[in-house]
Parts: sequence; structure tokens; C-alpha cells
Amino acid sequence: MTRGSLCDLVAVSRAVRDARGRLDKIGRLSAFLAQTPPQIIESAVAYLCGTLPQGRIGVGFAAVRDARTAARAPVSGLSIADVDAAFTRIARLNGPGSTGKRVAALRTLFERAAADEQDFLARLVCGELRQGALESMVSDAVAKAAGLPPARVRRAVMMAGGLPPVAGAVLTSGAQGLEQFALRIFRPVQPMLAQSAESVDEARSRLGGLALDYKLDGVRVQVHKDGAEVRVFTRHLREVTASVPEVLDAVRTMPARRLVLDGEVLALRADGRPLPFQVTMRRFGRALDDRAINGELPLTPFFFDCLNVDAGELIDEPLASRAAALEAVTGGRWLIPRVLSPPPAAAEAFVDAARRIGHEGVMAKALTAGYEAGMRGAAWLKIKPAATLDLVVLAAEWGSGRRQGWLSNLHLGARTGAAGGFVMLGKTFKGLTDATLIWQTRRLLELETGRDRYTVYVRPRLVVEVAFNEVQASRRYPGGVALRFARVKRYRDDKAPGDADTIESVRALLRPQDAAR
Repeated sequence: MTRGSLCDLVAVSRAVRDARGRLDKIGRLSAFLAQTPPQIIESAVAYLCGTLPQGRIGVGFAAVRDARTAARAPVSGLSIADVDAAFTRIARLNGPGSTGKRVAALRTLFERAAADEQDFLARLVCGELRQGALESMVSDAVAKAAGLPPARVRRAVMMAGGLPPVAGAVLTSGAQGLEQFALRIFRPVQPMLAQSAESVDEARSRLGGLALDYKLDGVRVQVHKDGAEVRVFTRHLREVTASVPEVLDAVRTMPARRLVLDGEVLALRADGRPLPFQVTMRRFGRALDDRAINGELPLTPFFFDCLNVDAGELIDEPLASRAAALEAVTGGRWLIPRVLSPPPAAAEAFVDAARRIGHEGVMAKALTAGYEAGMRGAAWLKIKPAATLDLVVLAAEWGSGRRQGWLSNLHLGARTGAAGGFVMLGKTFKGLTDATLIWQTRRLLELETGRDRYTVYVRPRLVVEVAFNEVQASRRYPGGVALRFARVKRYRDDKAPGDADTIESVRALLRPQDAAR
């Protein structure tokens, strides 16, 4: 075992997973990072956060499953640099036959890995490395290893758009490494995210003075302008400038020379009602310069925040000031519908109007709060109706990380017209307490009818109440629909499978614009 070995990283990942307290987890991560060679810090930090520095590398679950059948190395010999180089080679493969080449290259990598390393790599590639080392925790560990206040490191991460480059800078240069991370035009920052609230009244009690915005079901965009040049990025910081000429046209007319705006784009019907999210996404799944789809499916931008105007950085300014700057620079055009400090009756009317036109609900935002880039801050709250369905458990997948050894991700089914028939319409592992995981694992194993490497299939006997925000059309599941943001509320011991909701009743919950597709 040497410094920079994959074995070391897997060991600390496992130790963090098993540690109970946050401070203990941070201490273990910090000790590891302090000993990590400078040239691999960024890769190591990315892996600990459960991401690949290369982004998507063109391999999916099936390729990983095939690679895991490879023979295991008897002893560990891979370094983090070896793994990073292999992923880079795989990501660069393209053209005819590239899929097979990626699978072969991934298999070659797995053949060099020991058993626990294979498991780690498989979960890393599939985005399922739930080990308890969230980016916020790794960020605090980086700060501890560098001897810096966590708040300074977190702010640098906001400006950099990710933790790995900040970790590389501060773990090699200390406080001096932070100087390069400020808001810069054409370097997108991570977007501010929201927590949830049940009602406007709850939001008002938590935020005090607030603004209400329509909550749109579109594509989040961050727009940067410098003179005539305008570039557009998604919430994941991917550039999509060529996909949204409507945004470029709108922003080029704005009087400011330098701008950073936050907003959404979505496709609208002729009557102004929103088209389904999947329809808007068609603009981002085609060739970037596909003019035909641009004409068939125009997008409308809606801006709701302003982070920079000319020489003035506004991230730390209160929302009230940023809203005024946004109003001034746009001339009141392309703005999301918004009301400031509405009395209760006006607030409820605003919420009703948003839902009546077909939007998801509203956002409540504290007027005095700054823009917390990259944070799911308490200053923004999404208020959306949550409905429930009674569904039957058809199968469950084995958990990972803290849920290792428990059946966790539930396959959910609605009742069909056939006697005893059920059709799958989604999965969820959210909302499950430790006590529920223990109970459901024991009960589902009693109902087992078969299994594969990851999934246990069961007799449809258990009814579970599932909360969700929306039903949407989907080709992913046999029922033709899927639940957005599904989470378990409770098991319904008082209901039999024949009492579960039918697939027809679920389809009836589709919004009219979705059902008409």
C-alpha cells in the first residue's frame, strides 16, 4: 500500500461510510487528503464525492455489470492515477465500435482491481457511491487539511463551480490558493438551490419578508455576457450556448456590457401554458445547431436573479437589491412572474394563478438573503402540492454505503385491470428510516420469488403509501408514467394489494398538457 493507491482511497471511503459522527468522518477524510500527492488531489476528491473528473464516460449499468464479471486481481496494485488515466482513455473513445471498446477498456481496468476496489469502481461509474462523504463534508475536510476556515473554502467552491479544483489549489498553496476563485464572466458558478415548505404561511414564518416566484418546470440556465459575446450554461455547468439562440438574442439587447443572470427556459403552448419538461428537453438532445427543431419548438427565457452587472458583483447583496438590478437591466422583459411582500390574500391568489396556468407551484425567497451559490439554502423554499398513492412493492434492490446489507430501493407497482395484475411505474429509496429498512428487508425476503445480483423480486403483498410531486409521461416504465420526487410515507398494513391505486387512476393525474402528448 503506497501513497496515492486506490486501495488507500477505498479504505478511507469504507471507514467514512462506517463512521457515525460527522466530525469523525471529516477527520478521517482530512487525514487522508493531507497525505495525498498533489498531482492526484483533484481526482481523489472527485472520487470521494462520488463523481468522475471526466464527467460522463459513455458507459452504463450494463457495461459495468459485464466488467464486474472480470477476474479479480489477487492483490491491490492500482493507483488513483492509473484509474484516472483509464477513465480519460474511455471517455475519449468515439466513433464506430466505440461502445465495445469502452466495455473492453473498463473490463481491463476491473481485471487489475481487487474485489473491494471493483465494488468501489462499479458504484462510482454508476453514480451510486452513497458512502456518507457528501461534497459539503469533503469540503470541510479539505479546509481542515489546509488549515483554513470552512466558510472560505465553501465560498471558493461556489465560485469555481466544483470542489476538486479548489481542493487542488488550497492543499498545495494554502490560503493563497483561494485568490483565484472569484466570480468571473464565462466561468459558471453552482446555482443556488431550494429547500421545501408545505405552504406560503410556513414559508413566511421561516423567512419573514419574502418574494414569491412562479416555480417553472424548465431547464435552469446561467447566462454570462461580455460585450457581444453571450454564453449559456446549465445547472450542471455544461455549456449549451448553441441550443438556445432565443436567450442570446434577448441578452444581447440588454444595455449592460457585462452580465451574469440566473433563470430558466421552457417551451410554451400558444396560450402561454407550459409544455412538459420532456418536450423542452428535446431542444437539448438534438444537434446543437438544429435550426429545424428551433423553429418547431421555440423556447422562452424567464430570468429571476442577477449575480453581476458590469463591474458590480451582486452575489452577497440581498435579493431585494438583486431584483431591482434585474428589473433595470432587462427593462422588465423576460422576467419570471414575481410578487414582493404580498399580504396573505394576494399570496394565495398568486399561488392559484401559477397552478391554474400549469406551473408546478411557487418559490418563496427571503428578501434579505444573498445568493448562496451551490447551496440548498434555507433562504429559498419551493412550495409544491404533494399527493399520495397506495402502491404495491414488486421488488427491491440491495442498498449501498450505510444501507449495505438492507433491501432499499423499492420497485413500485399500480394495480391493473387483470386479476392480481400490477404494472411498474417507478422506484424510490427515499423516506425510509433505519427501522423501516430493517423491517422491510426481513419481510421482503419472506416474500421472495427470485433474485439477480442486485434485486430481490417478491410476491406483490405489501402496500406502501408514496408521496410525490407530479405524475409525468414516461417510456422508462411499463405503465407509461412515472412519479417525480417519490418518497415513502408509510406501509399500509390496513390495506390489501387489491386496495392499491390502479394504473388508470395514476394516469388520470397527468397534467392535461402531458396527457395530450
